[in-house]
Amino acid sequence: MDKYIKTTSIAGLLILEWPTFEDERGFFKEVFHLDELQQALGYEFKPVQWNHSKSKPGVLRGQHAENWNKLIYPVTGELFASVVDIRVDSVTFGKYETFTFNNENRCALFIPKGMANSFCVTGKEDVNYLYLVDAYWDGSDTKAIAWDDPDINIKWPIENPIISERDKNNPKLRELLPEKFK
Repeated sequence: MDKYIKTTSIAGLLILEWPTFEDERGFFKEVFHLDELQQALGYEFKPVQWNHSKSKPGVLRGQHAENWNKLIYPVTGELFASVVDIRVDSVTFGKYETFTFNNENRCALFIPKGMANSFCVTGKEDVNYLYLVDAYWDGSDTKAIAWDDPDINIKWPIENPIISERDKNNPKLRELLPEKFK
């Protein structure tokens, strides 16, 4: 494994932490190297779409699982992110990891297909969240689960988040995949 790519307790979920070089002008940071990421993954990652979302303080987005591999990089603000393994054939099904991003900890995450990810803005400034994906979005293969699913029990750092109508109505994991809870 590359020294700037770290594994997590969930197979395929990777943390990319290249160094930041700061001086009186600001900073410079390489977010990722495609060749090193692909070597760590053991398969090709070919991004075809680059997305940018902006979220205000108190906003919570997710838990969304699209049929694509995703490389996320929050550029501004402070946020708490969660990634839940909802791959039915995974030994870590239902397991989650959480991450905090801010000016002192600005890294990237590689999130493989089949994992639901979410984030909430915990700071006082907007979050600009950039992500590369290896498939075009059409909405037909998107899955989502409730952000506050009691079976997963994520300890969110905010109360009364601002949530879209869609995300308020996402099913619990046991409703989406009842066969995994028999």
